[in-house]
Amino acid sequence: MIRKARIQDLPNVYGITRACAADMINNGIHQWNESYPSEEILKKDILNGELYVLEIDNQTAGMIVLTATKDKEYEAVQWLTPDSNNLYVHRLAVHPAFQHQGHARKLMDFAEKYAVDNGYLSVRLDTFSQNQRNQTFYEKRGYKRLGEIYFPEQSKHPFYCYEKILRSSNTGK
Repeated sequence: MIRKARIQDLPNVYGITRACAADMINNGIHQWNESYPSEEILKKDILNGELYVLEIDNQTAGMIVLTATKDKEYEAVQWLTPDSNNLYVHRLAVHPAFQHQGHARKLMDFAEKYAVDNGYLSVRLDTFSQNQRNQTFYEKRGYKRLGEIYFPEQSKHPFYCYEKILRSSNTGK
């Protein structure tokens, strides 16, 4: 079941991000670290009503943030659609104990359905340039790689920006 996170979910979602960060580092992917994502960022996501959790057998197995707010780092990217009605995906994570079972796909299915149901033109996101698995995952879903951005507090390597168009901006379809 995927549902909107509540403030009492904060310890579990923070635990997921810490477990994922450790797992990625163990696999040579230095995408998340001790400062990102912080507990404060996750708390803000929850309070803004933008963080959703995936529950399996009463355990928090995964999470995703869905927002209409465009981060300033995205300003230089040449997106496929106008900057007017886009959904941004952040902090998609599945606890390592639940990985390789299709749960990231379920979370992205949820995000895309949410976007369609709420009339968004597209879904936009970024993923770490050193995380080939994530790039393949998004590309197989029809996302187009558009540009690079940097988060120096996370890595010296770029993050690739992706967008998937859901409906035409001029036909309403």
